[in-house]
Amino acid sequence: MANIISESVRGIQLAPIDDVFLRDRKVFLVGEVNDQSCDELIKQLLFMEAEDNKKPITLFINSPGGSVGAGLGVYDTIRLLKSPVRTVVTGIAASMGSIILLACDKDNRLMLPSSKVMIHDCSWSKREMGGMKPFEIEQELNDLKKTNERLISIIAERTGKTIEEVSKVTMSDSYFNAEESIEFGLASRIIDSDCLSEILKKDN
Repeated sequence: MANIISESVRGIQLAPIDDVFLRDRKVFLVGEVNDQSCDELIKQLLFMEAEDNKKPITLFINSPGGSVGAGLGVYDTIRLLKSPVRTVVTGIAASMGSIILLACDKDNRLMLPSSKVMIHDCSWSKREMGGMKPFEIEQELNDLKKTNERLISIIAERTGKTIEEVSKVTMSDSYFNAEESIEFGLASRIIDSDCLSEILKKDN
């Protein structure tokens, strides 16, 4: 992890760059959505909420997705915060990464010019079916169906599309560039240099 020189009451110190960004209420989800990354992110979000629930929080996302359960934990946390949260897609927000993007209000979903969003139906994570009884397999499939319905309902609600419209798109991996993401309702704005400068200001 990169360190930068930071001034404090204790003098000049080397500080991890993530800590400096956290002090400015800016956090990152980079890589896989899993229990570890989401647990860390939720703790950061709750810390900032407890510190001041009126100042904005910025979440930068570059993720291929991952665990549905872990990702929904982040989604629900963001939805419950009083702090205004904006997301910035820096590379790709795919699968559960796209659901986390949608946790923010539509006007607060931003994208870099070359970034993308990918949405699709969730898949079955179980690779080994040996020893499973037919009833157990049926239960797993029913749970998968319920989970998929939940994700589709989130996408529909947060984009303004109908369940039917979303279901047609998520049957396969559907990629949207920044312009297409705005058109579909996944994002609201493509960041330019002035917007980025504004985001990077302290307490903003």
